[in-house]
Amino acid sequence: MSKILNERAQILLKTLVDRYINEGQPVGSRALLQFSGLDVSTATIRNVMADLEEMGLVSSPHTSAGRIPTALGYRLFIDTLMVVQPLDSARVQQLENQLQPDNPSRLLMQASNLLSELTHFAGVVATPKRDAITVSHVEFLRLSRKRVLLIIVMPNGEVENRVLLTHKDYTQSQLTEAGNFLNQHYANCPFHDIHQRVLSELHELENDLTTLMSAAILAGDAAISQKTEDYVISGERNLLYVNDLSSNMQKLRSLFNVFEQKTELLQLLDVSRQAPGVHIFIGNESGLPGLDDCSVVSAPYTSSGKIIGTLAVVGPKRMNYEKVVPIVDITSRLLSNALSQF
Repeated sequence: MSKILNERAQILLKTLVDRYINEGQPVGSRALLQFSGLDVSTATIRNVMADLEEMGLVSSPHTSAGRIPTALGYRLFIDTLMVVQPLDSARVQQLENQLQPDNPSRLLMQASNLLSELTHFAGVVATPKRDAITVSHVEFLRLSRKRVLLIIVMPNGEVENRVLLTHKDYTQSQLTEAGNFLNQHYANCPFHDIHQRVLSELHELENDLTTLMSAAILAGDAAISQKTEDYVISGERNLLYVNDLSSNMQKLRSLFNVFEQKTELLQLLDVSRQAPGVHIFIGNESGLPGLDDCSVVSAPYTSSGKIIGTLAVVGPKRMNYEKVVPIVDITSRLLSNALSQF
């Protein structure tokens, strides 16, 4: 649509969006004349605004002669007119120093806090999906005759224990052999990969351990399956003080219901896992009624080059995208680098 707009109309639309983001008030012709730098009359500006309104890019609140951008206007601004303000190297180094916790779980929380502190909105980090959860160590311990304890250790130090009822009485030596086999061949693999691969490779073990290994894989897969997807969120209370949102208590309740229910927001964030880079959902583009007055700026994060989750900023449509976009982008990169060190 930007090709339909001439240069003057583009300058005026960008000026209007910039002023509305900064001021929070409808922008009139005189303000557009003052801040656009164009040498035109206010009558010409009014004519351009009328054209933009007819195209659905701006609207006129009934209480004011000024205009505000619509979701479509924001979309055009973001796609073609926005000038991103990258963070300087000193600031990036400062942020990197803040993402130095000693385990992945605390790292995700720190990233969420960072997004909230930098934008003054809500920072969300979706935890890795089930199929991305890896296993760093597996161990079998003999409890008693035909009872074996399966110990699964995650990279973040979390431990899952399962008691296996076996068809025979294994010695601790045999159990150690089975654990060594798994650790040698499948350490740091996503668990669904272990499940798929190990069933076709069990012939490498002695036949009397095959049943044990199969039972361990099934029990381990069940343990991982119980770790439902989730996210960590920081600064959601910031949204209570955003005038664009707090003025309508019913919509505010709908927004917090989205945070509480989690499933729909996780599905939205999952869209960002499909490709690298920053993704922006404006208003009803999210498909979630609770986010109709919000924008979600998201980006995937990786571990060792593989996308494993998504982080995002949730705020009003009237947010400073030129500042928020690079914050989300650099946080995803720094989080990816930090996670790859574990």
